[in-house]
Amino acid sequence: MERSTTATGGGSSRREATRQKLYEAAVTLIAEQGFSATTVDEIAERAGVAKGTVYYNFASKSVLFEELLRHGVGLLTASLREAAEQTDLAGGTKVDALDAMIRAGLGFIARYPAFTQLYVAELWRTNRAWQSTLMVVRQQVVAVIEDVLRAGVANGEFSDEIDVPLTAAALVGMVLVAALDWQSFQPERSLDDVHAALSRLLQGRVSGSR
Repeated sequence: MERSTTATGGGSSRREATRQKLYEAAVTLIAEQGFSATTVDEIAERAGVAKGTVYYNFASKSVLFEELLRHGVGLLTASLREAAEQTDLAGGTKVDALDAMIRAGLGFIARYPAFTQLYVAELWRTNRAWQSTLMVVRQQVVAVIEDVLRAGVANGEFSDEIDVPLTAAALVGMVLVAALDWQSFQPERSLDDVHAALSRLLQGRVSGSR
């Protein structure tokens, strides 16, 4: 029984490693040449696997891309949530939590710039099969920010007049756009430098008390 469990676990780990390689290959190629121009053969070649391996893991190129969106946004959401939780454990304020989440978001984008470019580009498209999935995963990111804002309103740290959904979306958008501008046009700036600029904006626009 133990041997069987171990074997199954090993197989699962290998499959996840393969899927990760396929995600990385797909996001790089699609960022370079677009979704339509990218073929399954190219994804397989870039990942170093057989074409059949792609179809074994994903029914089609579209399904691969949809799962890529879920995977990437899942990583981002987990990173933001962890930043907020660590701030709470350290006794920080909700503004501190938002600030930590901004830094976590910048760190994620610096690590996965190609994915971020694709995610932002796809948000503006309306003819994709995965549009509904994109809206779901986008809400997952925004919801983490909304939770912190609502907690701040409840404890009196934020004004109860703020529009929580719109403010959360604005904060996510601020980080995405500022980070892409940083990566594309100001790559010489450090993460600390960019974070400091957005942090000052946060202190003045959200807390209103510093």
